Amino acid sequence: MDLQLDQLRALDAAVTEGTLEAAARHLHVTPSAVSQRIKALEDAAGRILLRRTKPVQPTESGLAMLRLARQIELLTGDTARELGDAEQPASRPTRIPIAVNADSLQTWVMPALGRARAGVYFEIHREDEEHTTRLLRDGTVMAAITATATPVQGCTVQPLGAMRYRPTASPEFVETWFADGPTAKAFAVAPVVQFDRNDDLQYKLMRRHSRKPLDPPCHYIPSSTGFGAAIKLGMGWGMMPDIQAADDLAAGRLVAFDPRGVIDVPLYWQQWRLDSPTLRAIADTIAHAAAAALR
Repeated sequence: MDLQLDQLRALDAAVTEGTLEAAARHLHVTPSAVSQRIKALEDAAGRILLRRTKPVQPTESGLAMLRLARQIELLTGDTARELGDAEQPASRPTRIPIAVNADSLQTWVMPALGRARAGVYFEIHREDEEHTTRLLRDGTVMAAITATATPVQGCTVQPLGAMRYRPTASPEFVETWFADGPTAKAFAVAPVVQFDRNDDLQYKLMRRHSRKPLDPPCHYIPSSTGFGAAIKLGMGWGMMPDIQAADDLAAGRLVAFDPRGVIDVPLYWQQWRLDSPTLRAIADTIAHAAAAALR
């Protein structure tokens, strides 16, 4: 295939921005030019790469081409910096899409990303650690913090440590709902706080206490900050990471009410298998931060 860099950039921009018009604004060309470049890329590939929906959606072949486009763009930026192109950071910044679970993003990841080299910009996709590998497979992200130790095809994997969770609640909530301790009967009726419907940590704990499924009343709060606030307000109990709950536990604003309720969630860093100084530097920064924050 005779692939042109401007054609690959047009495909990347269209998928990233969602429409051909937005891609045109990003690339400083006309929508017609974007459409022509993508059509030329499809002709070169011999197959349809993009569904012209709103937002546009890559086909299965388009996902493969999208990964190539983003890999080439990353390596192009690395090479420009290696050659000492002083204009590179300003004229063609390097965008690194990363998938991160909400609790890591709320606590230890952002300070690490803040130490990234100049000219590197992040597009963070917030996703549960059990599901971030999907974004790696389809080329949406170049790297991810995941709970999966098996590397996605075309990726490397590095263990980061484990994030420790324990069941927490306000003292008043524990006195009201768990006066007789963390029993199956109490868990069956005590309100629980969940991040979203993919969040299974609370039910993992309840399965330790009951042989039959429990269905307590549930709040869904898809924000790490809001999740913790709901628990402190006495709306329900939930599994909070030690790194987030430590100060409130020490001050007595929260109580860890089940000594057997500790759950460790192993985390891994997966990234595209590329000889990229930029990705390598980010991986080193993430690993260093994880060593200080995780178990």
